[in-house]
Formats: sequence, C-alpha cells, structure tokens
Amino acid sequence: MNGSTPPAATPTASAPASPSAPDSPSAPAGTTAPANDEPSGGTGFASWPTATDEQPVSSTIEVKGEYDGSLKRFHGSGELGGSGQDEGQDPLFKLADGATLKNVVLGTPAADGVHCSGSCTLINVWWEDVGEDAASFKGTSSSARYEVIGGGARKADDKVFQHNGAGTLTIRDFQVSEFGKLYRSCGNCGTQYQRHVVVDNVLVTSPGKVLAGVNANYGDTATLSGVTIVGDGKKKIAVCERFQGNDSGDEPTKLGSGPDGKACVYEESDVTYQ
Repeated sequence: MNGSTPPAATPTASAPASPSAPDSPSAPAGTTAPANDEPSGGTGFASWPTATDEQPVSSTIEVKGEYDGSLKRFHGSGELGGSGQDEGQDPLFKLADGATLKNVVLGTPAADGVHCSGSCTLINVWWEDVGEDAASFKGTSSSARYEVIGGGARKADDKVFQHNGAGTLTIRDFQVSEFGKLYRSCGNCGTQYQRHVVVDNVLVTSPGKVLAGVNANYGDTATLSGVTIVGDGKKKIAVCERFQGNDSGDEPTKLGSGPDGKACVYEESDVTYQ
C-alpha cells in the first residue's frame, strides 16, 4: 500500500431517502457481501464479509450524498494510523447531513470510525476492530434520524455507537461481539440533548458489558426488541442501564438497570439467550 489519500466521495444529485427496513436480516439493502465466517447462534444473520480490496486512509473521507465502498477494507494510515482510545480523534469517514455510507469494511487501525454531522444512514458497514468508537452521531436537531442497517462490529474496548448529538438512532439487523457498550447516550457532554435509540433484531455475542446506556434525567429512551444474546449463560451483559447525565464533564451516576417502561422500554421476552 502506498498510504495515499483516497479520493473524496462523489456526491449524488441529491441525498437519498432513508431506506426502509429490509425484508430479511440476512440481506439488508445494498448488501453484496460474499460469505466468510458464519455468525454465532445460527439465527440467519449475514456472514461477515471478505474484503474485496484494501484502501489506506490518511485523511478523513468527506461524504455527501451516497458512498458505496464495494466492500473494500478501509484502514487508517499516517495521521489516522493510531489505534488508541483517545477522545477527539478524527474519523475515517465524515458524513454530511443526509448522507449514506454502504458496503464498507473498516479494518485496523480504524481511528474514530464514522462521524455523522446530521441525519445519516449506514448500510452493511462492518467494523473488524473498533477504534475509539465505531460511529458517533452529532446532529443537533431533535428531528435528526440516524439508521444503522445490517453490518456488525467486533473488538470494541468501550463504545460501539456514541450518541453525542440529538435525535433518534435506529440499529437494525446488526451483529456485535467483544464489546463494552453497544450504545451510549453521552453522559457528560458539554451540551446535552434528549436522545433516543431503537434496537431491533440484533445478534449479541459475549463477552460484552452493556447494550444500551441512557440518561434518564434528560428524557432519553432505549426501545429494544428481537435481541439475541449468545454465550452469556449467567446474563452478565446488561441490556439497558440508566444514568444521571451531566454537562460538567463528571463521570455520570448510574441509577439502575433493566426495563422500567420509561427510559428502558422492553419486556424480558424481547431478549433471548442462546
């Protein structure tokens, strides 16, 4: 690899409309992944893809409209070549409001993954080794909508999806393993918002710590359904945790965990253990 900067994404004439949920979790919209290793649990989720090519990224790729990575593996190089957990790292991809990123494999190092400046859609995006975060959602409007459809993430020391901005994130037909938190509403950002997450049809493979963490005092909600957890016979993975968030930078206080019908919205039957 020559470490050169990849070309910026070519914008489409207009930002695509958010796609509807796919009919089958094994074939999300835009998926062209060839079979590789089968996911745990045998629940019909797509296999992890084999990358079609390798693409070093030395400066953030700015995306407007739609960017189809054709299942290349993108990895950081040069200034994006670190693999630490430092906050404030630059991402490999930065999506403008309304942009779509699809058919991408993020290898290692992955820097700070993907940043969404406003509403965005991630389709069939795979993180082989999560860096600081897999994706961060930063839109400031309460009407912002972020969608993660298909794909998966492995080896996240801390968070997979970091929600710093406002609006609603939907995670659907997704796989996660070896992780700290699948989703976290920022507990101590300088500017706080009410945030919502919908987790639907997600395959979780132990080890892991928390699926969703929300700030009850800001009116956050986590709505979960169709969750399958594999290899956690002792039920150590917390499905939903509630916190007292703040804007001072202090470590947020944990208030409790489990369904409460307000911040953590799900029934015990929405979670299946294998």
